[in-house]
Amino acid sequence: MSDVPYDVQDIRKDFPILAREVNGKPLVYLDNGASAQKPQVVIDAVTRGYAEEYSNVHRGLHYLSNLATEKYEGVREIIARFLGVKDVEEIVMTSGSTEGLNLVAYGWAMPHLQAGDEIVLSVMEHHANIVPWHLLRERQGVVLKWVDVDVNGDLDPQAVIDAIGPKTKLVAVTHMSNVLGTVVDVKAIVAGAHARGVPVVVDGSQATVHGPVDLDDIGADFYAITGHKLYGPSGSGAIHIRRERMDEMRPFFGGGDMIRHVHKDAVEYADPPMKFEAGTPNIVQQIGLGVALEYLMDLGMENIAAHERALRDYTRDRLDGLNWLNVQGRSAGKGAIFSFTLDGGAHPHDISTVLDKKGVAVRAGHHCAGPLMDHLGVSATCRASFGLYNTRDEVDKLVEALELCHDLFS
Repeated sequence: MSDVPYDVQDIRKDFPILAREVNGKPLVYLDNGASAQKPQVVIDAVTRGYAEEYSNVHRGLHYLSNLATEKYEGVREIIARFLGVKDVEEIVMTSGSTEGLNLVAYGWAMPHLQAGDEIVLSVMEHHANIVPWHLLRERQGVVLKWVDVDVNGDLDPQAVIDAIGPKTKLVAVTHMSNVLGTVVDVKAIVAGAHARGVPVVVDGSQATVHGPVDLDDIGADFYAITGHKLYGPSGSGAIHIRRERMDEMRPFFGGGDMIRHVHKDAVEYADPPMKFEAGTPNIVQQIGLGVALEYLMDLGMENIAAHERALRDYTRDRLDGLNWLNVQGRSAGKGAIFSFTLDGGAHPHDISTVLDKKGVAVRAGHHCAGPLMDHLGVSATCRASFGLYNTRDEVDKLVEALELCHDLFS
């Protein structure tokens, strides 16, 4: 935990976009669940990376290539430290969670699963942790087994464990719902699945943003993160893969950098993690991600979590005072994510448009969570998702804008 007091007004100064206006109103950015804004240190690192330090990595012996390689590979160590991983070589660099989860699908699951084998997953999953498994269903006859959430939006770990049968070969679960904010006890799920000999892949895209994680403690076989939600650049991310699972995987992408030798009649692959990192990577983006993670660790993930818990509680109290607002997900320990609809049938797209006129940015739609929308019985919701720089004053502005929506649409 950082020794520096958490001063949200001071922190906001690190994010230049928060000083701008939208439609003549101060920007209230509540779309952090989709992508978070970037602090100046990340913007500076990306600018410097392209303007002063750019070169390809791993292949050159000149100064710029060595500098880029040193910075790029240093990010692997930063990610490992951020995630609580002791073995740096278990970190595979990716363009984000989607690539990481597809790497698991093609590199591990495809050669290990046959027709009739099962994948257990929750109804809360983001499409990034659904569609890769549907591809296996379509192409190999794999069966998807779904576990529902309860009325509060909580996922019972035992329900996931109980869904594991003799044909189950993988459990795929989110650590935190991007729609409901529900935090899942993935450690309990991992322990139960491992007791039955089944590996677990966790989508950590949301959870790692809002508080500390310790992957060596959780014990998941695969854990994916994405940089653009972690206040880093788009096109950056990583997946943690246990070494024993790496040994069971075949490469997903083929090309330069992931090979040791290539001949006309044979190829010898590099050792992991390079075995899974083909071609020129998103060099500058990954360097920016490293700067973003160091920024978060300097603030203290525990401090960020405490700030967001207080913001969640304040938001919940304010929204509960609007008896015409329907909030989806009432998990007691949820994160600061609120998905909602209004009585009267106003479409979330219309609601978000009115909010935007007041400078309040929220997301409207299915949030890449089709099965959860079906489970909730809605086609779409508005979602206000909070980050480390949001304030109570911004919550009040959200409520004021929602009251305007109610007046317009009721």
